[in-house]
Amino acid sequence: MAERSKAPYSLSCSICLEVLKNPVTLHCGHSYCMDCVNGYWDQEDQTDVYSCPQCRHSFTPRPLLNKNTMLADLMVNMTEAEPPSAPGKDEVSPEDVECDFCTVRKLKAVKSCLVCLASYCAQHLQPHYESAAFKRHKLVEVSASIQDKICSKHDKLLEVYCCTDDQCICLLCVMDEHKGHDTVSAAAERKKKQQQFGKKKQRYQQGIQEKQKQLRQLKQKMKALQCSRDEALDRNEKAYAEIVLMADKRRSEMKGLIRDQEKTTVSRAEALVDQLEKEIGDLRKREDDLKELSLTEDHIDFLQRCKPIFDCTEPQASSDLNIQLHTHFDFVTKIISDLKDRMEIMASALEELSEKFKVDQDPKTRQELIIYSCCLSLDPDTAFENLLLSERNKKVTWIKKAQKYPYHPERFTKYDQVLCSESLSGLCYWEVEWKGPRVEVAVCYKGAKLEESCFGYTDQSWCISLSSSGCIFWHNEVKTRIAIPCSSTVGVYLNHKGGSLSFYNVSDSGQMGLLHGVQTTFSQPLYAGFMVSRGASVRIITPE
Repeated sequence: MAERSKAPYSLSCSICLEVLKNPVTLHCGHSYCMDCVNGYWDQEDQTDVYSCPQCRHSFTPRPLLNKNTMLADLMVNMTEAEPPSAPGKDEVSPEDVECDFCTVRKLKAVKSCLVCLASYCAQHLQPHYESAAFKRHKLVEVSASIQDKICSKHDKLLEVYCCTDDQCICLLCVMDEHKGHDTVSAAAERKKKQQQFGKKKQRYQQGIQEKQKQLRQLKQKMKALQCSRDEALDRNEKAYAEIVLMADKRRSEMKGLIRDQEKTTVSRAEALVDQLEKEIGDLRKREDDLKELSLTEDHIDFLQRCKPIFDCTEPQASSDLNIQLHTHFDFVTKIISDLKDRMEIMASALEELSEKFKVDQDPKTRQELIIYSCCLSLDPDTAFENLLLSERNKKVTWIKKAQKYPYHPERFTKYDQVLCSESLSGLCYWEVEWKGPRVEVAVCYKGAKLEESCFGYTDQSWCISLSSSGCIFWHNEVKTRIAIPCSSTVGVYLNHKGGSLSFYNVSDSGQMGLLHGVQTTFSQPLYAGFMVSRGASVRIITPE
């Protein structure tokens, strides 16, 4: 492909947009490449009248073209004197749309025509502005997906909205498969939908304000917690300064307990801060999307892009924060004062205090547990052949027809089980909704023992079996019957480092009840898993 010279615009052919090659000049004064203008006239399919591509001056009969030697010599001198220039601003980059009418060298399109169904560069777009023949043509911002605005059945422009089927259609569709449906113009439907933006924007703003208020309150509580911590540490240091060497060991233990309590509480608060900041960011993005979409001039593009906005979930009503961040350490001062008189009493009290911190380490309410919610999805590579995954791998259902899953070394082949894709470590919480005769909710290690064994039948998996007749906890083939009836929604909390695993009943009102808890030591990352019996299903839900 020839490179464009630094020749002025007047020395370029307006047909190929290249420097003039074998130039000819018409009687109207415009110059072109000889091959370009002959090709243009050949395509016009005219017999008597021939026109200039620029000024439309007509000639009868077809002019006999001769080379303009002066222009030809000038172009030769310019080509020899100047090296080719770098690509200009009209050059097509990978992300640009090409002009459909450029032949020798494709230039960047600047507008698309919905009547011509083509895109034009600045030069080839001029007839749409200058000629009356293009007066009724609809120019829009250049789009690589212009075919999305064309009816795939009738090859006509989409300009009508079918309210019955909630889709954009062409005029022929109105008289065909959408005959008798409730239809309006695209502009009218856009106006109707855009009127709803105000209410949506107001809800987003209210959600942002509420969560910003919660964020401020949470940060204030965190600051109060830090002040309380500093005060407690200061009192602790002053008290222990009066105690003999016998209390040195106990002093270190007390410092550790205070810091562990603060770290645990701050960890919960920081998780909620991250959650609130993310929700605020999401709401801001939705608000910006509404603003951007409101400014587009293309009705079809508007209607096609606004559907996901209306389908997205509304911001959840914010509940009051009731996390006890301001942990009081006053009892530490009282205990230490007593220790001045009786060292043995101090030792006993500190031991009791240590146990209290251990008990309080894990969250107790659902509001506190939700802070550690993790996003889980079912792993298709592990699913048994009679298990069907749906809802973007959030739901598993037992079906009679075996699925044609490809071979995978981690797939369950003997038991109706499936694992989640995400590994679990740290603090994690998730909830599942189950239906049917019996299901099992488990956590386990991955490994050779897993694929050919039931959950709870090895020392590498922990499982709770749920059915209408009762609950049973299984681990290493040892079963523990649970007297408490199970609900249709079960929550699971994992403290991997602390070695605790808890299963909870979750009522429709959000109340929690402990089904069973385990205290052990986890040596590897864990994976959530489910066993689904015939006629049953399990769905991973997002706690709210």
